[in-house]
Parts: sequence; C-alpha cells; structure tokens
Amino acid sequence: MILAAAGGKGGVGKTTLAYNVAAALDAVVVDADLGMADLPGGRGPDLHDVLAGRADPTETVRTAPVDVVPCGRTLAGARACDLSALGDAIAAIEREHGVVVLDCPAGRRADAGVPLAVADACLLVVSPRAFALADAIRTRELARELGAGLVGCAVNRVTEEPPTGAIADALGAPAAVVPADPRVGRSVAAERPVVHAAPDSDAAAAIEELAGRVPR
Repeated sequence: MILAAAGGKGGVGKTTLAYNVAAALDAVVVDADLGMADLPGGRGPDLHDVLAGRADPTETVRTAPVDVVPCGRTLAGARACDLSALGDAIAAIEREHGVVVLDCPAGRRADAGVPLAVADACLLVVSPRAFALADAIRTRELARELGAGLVGCAVNRVTEEPPTGAIADALGAPAAVVPADPRVGRSVAAERPVVHAAPDSDAAAAIEELAGRVPR
C-alpha cells in the first residue's frame, strides 16, 4: 500500500500528518517534496540520489522511531532527478517494507502530481479555512484524475470546532479533526510521533482514526 499525504496549500501541517500517520501504520515515510524537503535527513543516500540513478531505493531507508526516506535539499539535486523513476523507486520500498506514506509537495506543480500518480490512495490534509478547502478540492480532483482513491481528510490544527460535515461533503470522504497540539508540531524535529509520545491525547486518537481508514 502506497498512501499519498497531500494538500493543495503549503503550511497546513501535511508533513507532520504524513509522519504521524506513518507512525500509526508502522510504515516508511518518504519525503517526496523534491524541492522543499522537510522530513529529517541524515548521512547516506537520499531520494535525490535514487532519482538521479546513484543509489538503490532500499539503501535510503533510515531506521528511526519512524523509518524515513529523506530527500536532498539542494536545487542541483532536485534538477538532476528523473521524475519518471519515482514509481519504480517507491514500489521497491513497498516490497521491502510494506506500507509507504508519501509526503507530497504542496500546490499543483508537475512534481506534485507524480507522487499522487504512483499512490494507491490519498489522504488530504486541510486547515479549517475556506481558502485552504478550495485548494484541497483542486488536489482532490487531481488525485481522482490520477487514480489515487481518497481514504479520508484530516482537518488539521483545529482550535475551534470546524464544519466537519460540510468539509467531508465537499471532499467526498470522511473528515477527522486533528486538534492543535504542540506535540504534533514538534514531532518531526524531535522524531517523537504523538502516537508514541502522547498515545492518550486527542491528536493521537485522530491520527489513529485516519490510519484505520487505510486499506492494508
């Protein structure tokens, strides 16, 4: 199973949700944002190296509380990538590790559609604001065109009860509210997913709910 965590607008917490949902699924999370990587890096080969033909995909998996395939952070590395190689690379990681979660780029650039095209399913991440919902609807349409079925929507960083029913209707999938929680915001840098650090929290419960909608 390859799950794409996507959102039309940057800054909605897509990376933190991808990381934490991967923890709940015991999955590998892949930083598929070739131009603006956010997941923890490390020494050794990364996704830039794989897509430039310099490394085997399975060599890039960095064992941690959540296993990560990091991405390079240089413009030259991004330019050297062959996007057509992404599907085979992710398939190799899936065969080795099972479930893979892709942290997709924001927006509608060409490299944003490629991870959706290789995914079996999509999780949309949206903030409870009208403009962010409009972007998410456009991303939903792109995912549909590319054959990535929508398993759910995460309404993220919520401080007041949002119109969850209306959001679910607009996107055509169940919506789960992920409350604002500083432990989620710190989880990637600290490499402490909230489902491990605070398993009884409301945020962890929402993430577990989202993970439970992913087919195995």
